[in-house]
Amino acid sequence: MVRPNPDLTTQEHRPIMTWQFDPTHSEVSVAAKHMMLTTVRGRLTITKLDLDFDPEAPQGSRVTAVLDAASIATGVEQRDAHLRSPDFLDAERYPTITFASRRIEPAGDSWKLHGDLTIRDVTRPVVLDATVNGVVPDMRGGRRAAFSARVRIPREEWGLTWNVAIESGGWLVGKELEVRIDLAVVEQAAERAASAAA
Repeated sequence: MVRPNPDLTTQEHRPIMTWQFDPTHSEVSVAAKHMMLTTVRGRLTITKLDLDFDPEAPQGSRVTAVLDAASIATGVEQRDAHLRSPDFLDAERYPTITFASRRIEPAGDSWKLHGDLTIRDVTRPVVLDATVNGVVPDMRGGRRAAFSARVRIPREEWGLTWNVAIESGGWLVGKELEVRIDLAVVEQAAERAASAAA
């Protein structure tokens, strides 16, 4: 694990390195309660990721991610079609979900990742609990890094208001979403050499 070090400076003194997204070892999952009892989980596909990351000073990093709203998959096609509909993501009108970081703050052994989350063209600030899981040599000569992040969001603030009251009390669909991100990236050897030479 890369531990936060508040004494390290930001990218003003250390080169920021661009990393290539590894979709085969990355995942974005979303979970919500059903009838206040069970948990329904789904996955979303990241279509674009821009990451500038220095392992020696993670607080200077920047990330922008774009997700395909129509890619939502829970394993039940009827439910997935409803989630893509105007009742929820309205994927035809709003095909992308985006996150853009603003700043990163150390928080013990992890980080607070502040950024803007846009769903259905509604942008609101969020704070993710993020962890750098490690940086290791890659078989192709560069380095590989992995990250995890978690956040809970009140979905109605992004216009995801559809619901049905249930007789026993509460709602058919939970009003809070739990978002989990597991991300893998690879630094190319050529990019690493160019950064060292600069």
